[in-house]
Amino acid sequence: MTRSVQILGTRQLTDLSRRLRAAGGPQLRQNMARRVRRAAEPLKGDLQQAIRSQPIVSEGRKPNKRGRVPRGGPSPTVRPLRATLAGGVRISVRQGTFAGARVWMDRSRLPADLRRMPRVIDDGRIRHPVFGNRKRWATQWARPAGWWSRTVRAGYPRMRAEVERVLGDVRRDLE
Repeated sequence: MTRSVQILGTRQLTDLSRRLRAAGGPQLRQNMARRVRRAAEPLKGDLQQAIRSQPIVSEGRKPNKRGRVPRGGPSPTVRPLRATLAGGVRISVRQGTFAGARVWMDRSRLPADLRRMPRVIDDGRIRHPVFGNRKRWATQWARPAGWWSRTVRAGYPRMRAEVERVLGDVRRDLE
């Protein structure tokens, strides 16, 4: 799974960043950074929507030793998995030598027990202990190669085209 989507270090971005610095216009630099961020926001929104709508199904309950299928109950956790993961998708915009935009999953914003979950869901198979009991494990299935990979492939061309349009506009403003 690709952890981030980046449009960085292209010669155009680096040259433009140098020219902005030489022009001494902090307003121009702020404007460019804001517009590059806006170009990345649709991809961020698409990634958040993709994880929120990612289907996760279980293999079903198995009978216990007496042959009975146990009844379910409410989950003891109050933390919604998909919404928590959606909150970890971030955007960063840099200027200077490594100028560019980056959309990435910030694992530090996730609870410690969910830091590997974005990759696990993208792989398609989720194994976890049943209500924390490490003697009983359950398997759940998500659409493999799903929420991150497919969404990035679909949104990357639009993000790149928008950043190139912003670069063209700023370049015209400098000339």
